[in-house]
Amino acid sequence: MQKQTRKRKAVSAPEQGADAQDSKFLIEERRRLIQQMVEEKGRVTVDELADHFAISKVSIRSDLRLLDKLGVLARSRGGALVIRDGEDLPINIKENLHRAQKIRIAEEAVKQINDGETIILDSGSTTAEIAKQIRGMKLNSINVITNALNIAVLLATTPHVNLIMPGGILRANSFSLSGPQAERALEGLHADRLFLGVDSIDPEIGLMTPYLLEAQLNAQMIRISRKVIAVADSSKLMRRNLSVIARMDQINMLITDKAAQPDMVELFKSAGLEVVLV
Repeated sequence: MQKQTRKRKAVSAPEQGADAQDSKFLIEERRRLIQQMVEEKGRVTVDELADHFAISKVSIRSDLRLLDKLGVLARSRGGALVIRDGEDLPINIKENLHRAQKIRIAEEAVKQINDGETIILDSGSTTAEIAKQIRGMKLNSINVITNALNIAVLLATTPHVNLIMPGGILRANSFSLSGPQAERALEGLHADRLFLGVDSIDPEIGLMTPYLLEAQLNAQMIRISRKVIAVADSSKLMRRNLSVIARMDQINMLITDKAAQPDMVELFKSAGLEVVLV
């Protein structure tokens, strides 16, 4: 009696390709639904998403990493938050938005710094990346003026940095100090360069922020600085906000990322701004 063997059905290349395509569509649909859930609920957790889609937490974290990189949500500890225009997100959340672009901007920005200079680092997630770059620079000595507590902590033990901080009113979400006391503390000081992180920049109006006290302090920073460098990822371009910090003719340079639309870049250049893309 002959032993019968079960033959495994071979899957043709077209069928394999169709399966892969179906899988791709399923992943993309899941990510679209995750984005929709975050927008509807404001915040979701990894556990909640894993249960809802009946998949592993590892897969959910991978989805959130990609969606965060695309800027459609903000990853938080154990989940994700919705991003709404004008919303005052905590600095630890902002640090993870467009982080790769911010690091490249920071790497370019520190090329502007020379030994012995006095620089100002405004509060913000991009300027915090500049502070991290400064820690590794081979310098004898520079003076750093900052109104940001997180930046001060980053630079407090850096041997080649002389740190200067104004007082002021603390905005907890950004770790920034501002107000009349901070403005008075800058009187009589001079800086070679100001690195200014902004919420919005428009070629017709200039640099803007939602926070009036910070706009007034930034204006004072500009007045005491020889060169003003705006550092902003491309998501901040062509946006408008409540408080105007400065006109375009008060800014010397904009460092942004290569995702900036060419027509936008031309508008800024037409306004007299030197634009560096990284």
